[in-house]
This record gives sequence, C-alpha cells and structure tokens, in this order.
Amino acid sequence: MVAAMIRRIRLSVLAGAALFVALMLGAAAQEERRGTGLPLPRFVSLKSDNVNVRRGPGQEYDIAFTFVHAGLPVEITQEFDNWRKIRDSEGAEGWVFHSLLSGERTALVTPWEAGGPFAARRRADGGSEVVFYLEPRVITRVEECTGTWCRVGVQGLEAWIEQERLWGVYPDEVFKD
Repeated sequence: MVAAMIRRIRLSVLAGAALFVALMLGAAAQEERRGTGLPLPRFVSLKSDNVNVRRGPGQEYDIAFTFVHAGLPVEITQEFDNWRKIRDSEGAEGWVFHSLLSGERTALVTPWEAGGPFAARRRADGGSEVVFYLEPRVITRVEECTGTWCRVGVQGLEAWIEQERLWGVYPDEVFKD
C-alpha cells in the first residue's frame, strides 16, 4: 500500500515536471514568434533597393508600396516571426521581411522642412567651422549622437549636425557606433 502511494506520488511529480517543461517550451516558442526581443520602437535602415512593404506579416499579404532607395531610415514598431512592422518619415506603415533591414543607422535631414541647406560642423558646437551643407531629405550615415548633436557621414565626409534636424534618431538619444 505504501509502495503504491509512493509510485503515485512519483508519477504525479513526473507529470508535473513534464507539464512544466511543455509550458516553458511553449513560452519560448511564443517568445520566438514575437521577434528579436530588442527594444521597440527602434531605427534601422533598408538594406537594398526595391523593398516591398506588405499589409501584413507574410508573403500572402498584398504589397502596399515599395521603397526604392537603399539606406533609407525606417522605424521598427512591431515584430512577428521574421517580419518587422516599419514606419517611414512620412508615417506610412507596413511589414517587411527582416533580412531586408540593416542595423546600420542612417537619418534623413529635416524631411519635414523645405528650407535649407543646413550646416554640418567640424565639432558638436553651433559656433564651430562649417564643413559642408546638407539639403533636406539627404540620407546620412549616423556614427554617433550626444543627445543634442549627431556625427554624420555623407560621401566620405563627416561632420556634426543638430540632432533635432534628423529623422532616424530619437530626441535626446545617445549612442556611439
């Protein structure tokens, strides 16, 4: 009788352990389906020209529009499996396959303004020497940001521009590539 009771307890413990493992594996699989676990939202750039943006996270969804310029900055707002929901500087949204995106940081110079050009300076200082000027909607590489200034690169030249003039970095964001 005691031996039978011990067997039942062992079976209950084994069944509980098996259930626990199954739940943990299911949770891990569910987490994987949600995406990378990287912070959202975040900025990335398009890896290639002609990137189809779909209405949902899969090839069975219609193409909403197509980006035609590699390097364009986009903001990832959501993840599902290998698909990323992105938004561009004009607010257009849709889903792209993850391999079409790059972690390289780029930015658009003042896409909301028609005026310009804007001074890019030798140092992160408004009184510093102007190295070159940037027109609105020019795509730049972003090397680092201090929270108020960003070091950008265009056609082999590097200089600093006010962070508030860039779409592709967050206000007050600080990073160094």
